[in-house]
Amino acid sequence: MKSRRWSRSSGTRDALLRAAREVFLSRGYAEATVADIVETSGISVGSLYHHFGGKPGLFLALWEQFMRGQEERTSRAAKATEGTKERFLAGARAYLEGSWEQRDVARLFLENDGPAEFSTLRRQRGWDWIGGNKRLLGLADTRETHVLVVLLTTVMGEAGREVAACESDDDAQVTIDAVIRVVRRMLSEADRPHTGS
Repeated sequence: MKSRRWSRSSGTRDALLRAAREVFLSRGYAEATVADIVETSGISVGSLYHHFGGKPGLFLALWEQFMRGQEERTSRAAKATEGTKERFLAGARAYLEGSWEQRDVARLFLENDGPAEFSTLRRQRGWDWIGGNKRLLGLADTRETHVLVVLLTTVMGEAGREVAACESDDDAQVTIDAVIRVVRRMLSEADRPHTGS
């Protein structure tokens, strides 16, 4: 009995998330209403509030779902590659390919159209991403390497936006290849000895 209830609950959540995605993509977050999502899903208002607490909760759950998928994709690619910098590049390419494959929802999250708490959560996720990249690259803990990792992470975030905005597979692939070349050069620069000015 308990597993059937859980299954029904999971199905309700999935249906609400699918409907929210459809409504947010067609109308944008600000213009979407709970009534639109309820109508599209066929699920009651009470269930929507029970599972997500309202429209902001649905948006944030979609974002978490997208980010979790991106993290899994990049982690798989990095683990399948040898060498610290090559792992970073493989993960970077996987992230960008995910931005293209999921471009509709990626564009939604890059538009800055979301609930008030979204920018704070996204900023926190960015700092977490910087920390993860720093660990992945295994660079010495210096101010210079911290700046490098911040720049690499920022480049990847903006590159994801560029890839998601591409008009064709060819444009996306050219953009991804160009970004990987730039990131490779940045990583190569980190290997060179630097002297003070």
